[in-house]
Amino acid sequence: MNAKSPVLSLKRAITRLCPKTAPESPHIGDTRAMGPKTLTATVVSMLMAAATVTSTSTAAAQPAFVLHDGVTKPVYSYEKAIRETAWVETGQDLDRDGLTDRVTADIIRPSEPAARGQRVPVIMDVSPYFEKIGRGNERQPKTYLPDGTPSQFPLFYDNYFVPRGYAVVLVDVGGTNRSSGCFDDVASGNGVVNWLNGRAKAFRTPFGPEQVQADWANGSAGAIGKSQDGAAAIGMAASGIDGLKTIVPIAGVSSYYEVHNSHGAYFGWGGSGPRLYNERAEELCRPFEEDNARRAGTDGNFNEFWRERDYAAKTDRMRASVFVAQGFHDLNVNPIQFGPWWEALNAHHVPRKAWLHQAAHVDPFDLDRSLFVRTLHRWFDRWLLGVRNGIEFEPAIRIEHSPDQWVDERRWPPAGTRSRTLWPGTAGTLGRRPSGGSASLTDDPARGASQWVANPAQPSSERLVFTGEPLRSDTRIAGTATVTVTARSDKPSARLGAVLVDYGPATVRNTTFPAMGTEDLATRSCWGAGTPADTGCFLDTVADLTTVDTRVMATGWADLGHHRSLWRGEPLEPGKAYTMTFRLSSLDHVVPAGHRLALVLGGTDGDMFDPALPQPKSRITVELGGTSVEVPIVR
Repeated sequence: MNAKSPVLSLKRAITRLCPKTAPESPHIGDTRAMGPKTLTATVVSMLMAAATVTSTSTAAAQPAFVLHDGVTKPVYSYEKAIRETAWVETGQDLDRDGLTDRVTADIIRPSEPAARGQRVPVIMDVSPYFEKIGRGNERQPKTYLPDGTPSQFPLFYDNYFVPRGYAVVLVDVGGTNRSSGCFDDVASGNGVVNWLNGRAKAFRTPFGPEQVQADWANGSAGAIGKSQDGAAAIGMAASGIDGLKTIVPIAGVSSYYEVHNSHGAYFGWGGSGPRLYNERAEELCRPFEEDNARRAGTDGNFNEFWRERDYAAKTDRMRASVFVAQGFHDLNVNPIQFGPWWEALNAHHVPRKAWLHQAAHVDPFDLDRSLFVRTLHRWFDRWLLGVRNGIEFEPAIRIEHSPDQWVDERRWPPAGTRSRTLWPGTAGTLGRRPSGGSASLTDDPARGASQWVANPAQPSSERLVFTGEPLRSDTRIAGTATVTVTARSDKPSARLGAVLVDYGPATVRNTTFPAMGTEDLATRSCWGAGTPADTGCFLDTVADLTTVDTRVMATGWADLGHHRSLWRGEPLEPGKAYTMTFRLSSLDHVVPAGHRLALVLGGTDGDMFDPALPQPKSRITVELGGTSVEVPIVR
């Protein structure tokens, strides 16, 4: 039948099926037994049914979005959107209850494409925080109607993107909120991606047998989220899972070793999810958490447990594009999680974009709200809907050099960045040539880097301060600096801390803990559609500014016993000199003309290490001729 010419098809069908003379002995079911009127009505009915099927099939084949000025237009009702929950199998039994773990996927999707049989892409946030901490500045939790139907989806993703033809799926990590199992964020997210692509099972209830199909999903997913949610997105992408087309990690973790250790120095182990577990998981997941703690170890050694969680080393497996955000003064997720991973993304030519800023653990939604939402909108349109908007050809970097002063750049670190070696001197100087002699400090675990850098001219036994001459011009440092220390300890173990400091007056974002560099206002702005239960309106923010004369640019820590290998530490021979090179946190900082650049060395950083850990309290003597800092200078 020619769907383009239904009238012509009807005439041809009637001509074929209506002979001039009816047969003498009609048979039941034979169309020749019908009179012309009955036959015509039957054929019309058949053609109308076929036309309906054709119409439905044609609608389903059409894209479920409308473009206007190059971006998807909000054409669907948020109020009438479908809100539902599926419990998705992960293929694991981490809580050892004899049942396959199921994670909760709370779903909101536009009803109009669903009614036409059209499929939509998914924006997903995989998080352990939806119940006990909440998301965003206002700590929004998931909320539910009395029958369990989701009513509030935290953050703006649902309000903004559902009317534009996307589904939003919020996934509770195993063992949190309404999920069974234990804490495995990557498996939790990957299980849902598999279900969206027909490779996993999901159910209507947490433990019931009624299955649910994701026949409304087109198989394309993007994972977004801040902090632990961002870590889940990075881990999912590093697994190479099919169907995950892009990730948007905001201050996410790319290597868990650096969360709990630094170059052989063990900070302490807090586990993955005990304080976030639901009541059932708190009991069932104790063996799982104990096993993780045992495998992680307390000796600072890099081992198989940490290699499994080193996502930066698995960048070659990635199929997803990346839009990452990172603050260079983030004390929750150290910028070392960004720098080496970004270099790996560069090396493997992963389509990528980054927003970099001078705040702390902050979502760019609270830094430049309008531009960030527009950029995110175009990013998802490009990678989840295939809209050729050219965003991947635009400058990859949006960076804030001073409060609310943003520029676009092509790459990071910038072209022309070169490493410069600076050497400490016996008079507390920091210069271009090596110096002889030595200097000593006494490890005081009660003092931290924030105290080491204060009052640099005041003598102190717990730190060494080496300061350069006032800079003649503004100097930008961008990348990942390294420190080489040659030192002797009077005990069999020694911890080292190093800080790169900018000494000079400046007005900056206030990131002194617990400040984050922004503050909430009393006003609200709305981003997308809303309902009384989920308004889509959020507190506005502004920069939280302060005046300082000291600015920490980068920090790093090491255990001198790991000078030979991160895989295995060794006891030190008291009085013997050892040389060790370790990274500082990644940075991008402009040191103004007239300011002084300084390297501060200490022992155990009381701001970082668990005070319950063994305390070396070593007397550390630094050989200045074998000690230096490599600083990436932008020329």
